[in-house]
Amino acid sequence: MTGTPPKRGALPPPAAPETAEARLGPTFHTFDRALRAAEARITQGMSPTAISGALLDWAVHIARAPGKRMELGARAWIQGLRYLLWLRHAMGSKAPPPLVAPTNGDTRFTGPAWQAFPFNAMAQAHLLAEAWWLEATRGVPGLSRRHAQQVAFMMRQATDVLAPSNLPWLNPTIAQRTLADRGMNLVRGAENALDDLERTLAGAPPEGTEAFRPGQEVAVTPGRVVFRNELMELIQYAPTTAQVHAEPVLIVPAWIMKYYVLDLSPENSLVRWLVAQGFTVFMVSWKNPDARDRETGLDDYRRRGVMAALDAVSAIVPDRRIHACGYCLGGTILAIAAATMARDADARLASMTLLAAQTDFAEAGELMLFVDESQLAFLEDMMWDRGYLDTHQMSGAFQALRSNDLVWSRLIRDYVLGERNAVTDLLAWNSDQTRMPARMHGEYLRGLFLENRLTAGRYAVEGRVIALSDIGVPIFAVGTLKDHIAPWRSVYKVSLFSDTDVTFVLTSGGHNAGIVSPPEKDGRHFRIMTRRHDDTYLDPDSWAAQAPDREGSWWPAWAEWLAGAGGTGMVPPPEMGAPARGLPPIEDAPGTYVLMK
Repeated sequence: MTGTPPKRGALPPPAAPETAEARLGPTFHTFDRALRAAEARITQGMSPTAISGALLDWAVHIARAPGKRMELGARAWIQGLRYLLWLRHAMGSKAPPPLVAPTNGDTRFTGPAWQAFPFNAMAQAHLLAEAWWLEATRGVPGLSRRHAQQVAFMMRQATDVLAPSNLPWLNPTIAQRTLADRGMNLVRGAENALDDLERTLAGAPPEGTEAFRPGQEVAVTPGRVVFRNELMELIQYAPTTAQVHAEPVLIVPAWIMKYYVLDLSPENSLVRWLVAQGFTVFMVSWKNPDARDRETGLDDYRRRGVMAALDAVSAIVPDRRIHACGYCLGGTILAIAAATMARDADARLASMTLLAAQTDFAEAGELMLFVDESQLAFLEDMMWDRGYLDTHQMSGAFQALRSNDLVWSRLIRDYVLGERNAVTDLLAWNSDQTRMPARMHGEYLRGLFLENRLTAGRYAVEGRVIALSDIGVPIFAVGTLKDHIAPWRSVYKVSLFSDTDVTFVLTSGGHNAGIVSPPEKDGRHFRIMTRRHDDTYLDPDSWAAQAPDREGSWWPAWAEWLAGAGGTGMVPPPEMGAPARGLPPIEDAPGTYVLMK
């Protein structure tokens, strides 16, 4: 005992006065954060420590590997000799087969002008040098896998910059166009550059996006906002069929972008198509956060987003189970919500659909290569300064993943060739970006990407751990073949951590274009196969080898699966909202939040 306890009702003893030494820590910590926040603005959110640490680790280990250096030297010598011998034939009238072919998706040197000397020689020299530098990052003894991947990524970025296709005086397409246009392409390119600069300084969207305005040209599927809180609006879409499936569909999109990627132009709208198939569809439309939302956390998106939407849908369509669908980040929070519901014996879900959504982040792709403690602290300092992650940091990260397509080829096309690609509804949506609350983004990166708590059995909701294996409803998961944000093998891993029937679809296209796959468009294909809960696990590559390939869109297969997962039959459509339960329709779709800048 150190003393007599205070009497009931007595005032607590006065707090000890704060000493000057105690005030030093917070003062200088704030000073450091302010400096790092200023540095983050200059580097667009990329931590110099994360970059230099990987490069230093690579340099130290390759310096201690004389065998690897001799291998690289021998490789350079052999490739140089092969190139010289090939060059002798390339100078002739008939070009020999290339020494090295571009990787899949690399279209920099595919034009006919690149097949003739001397341009084919420049292309081959660059591809050989590119392959050599990438080889220099592989198999270095003692180098961690993560640092090897980081250095390889940086090598690709560096070699992309120096590609002859990016240098006007070495690019035959540019030379031919300049001669044909008598230099007017350069004038048009300069005008494009000035226009883009003016729009950037004014905070205006890119040219052409004004033709795709939410509520006028896109996001026009008829509906009403039937619920709103400080984080999201819930849209209920008007039925277009006399009878509807008994179980409604609730779609939870990612809050990193606007919801109407799933309700683009009428011919590209998943929502409109789903309504036409006889489904009652509800859509969450997230608010675009600002500095006032800095303390909004990841669990707020579960409670005030997913769960609040489920409560509203249950009030509007009572006594019916719900098909829940989550896209990208929305799918991740939906999986967390579904696991929490299963733990708490909440049986309102009929099924769960995950569209390009990850639940395990051990193989999250190149987007998260540089998410380590140093990078996360750097981002947290930047968000501490602003209260949110700005749209420029996110768009820059996405573009870096495909710099050839999204950065360098665009610069050449717009500013040197003087051309503009026609803006589509999907491209216009892609420029309508949103911010990320500071607290949520930090929790998301640390808890899921950095520590992978969800599949490690360490993700707690309301103080208790949840498990994906508790989810008992059937799962329909979609991965896209060319996804650089949520690689399909990572999306597929929901099958590894669940204990229910999982139908997995691998569709052509990328993260967005693979999901926006209307049946009327040609050239689409997908693989689909179901693993029953008592089947043995099949790794992703074995699954892809066994799953049958189908032509067309995956949408009809999903609609058929939803109808089977519900099984209650067709009923008259529900009323819009539930006025008797305090949920009267508020306004017409697309609502207010989607229009926030």
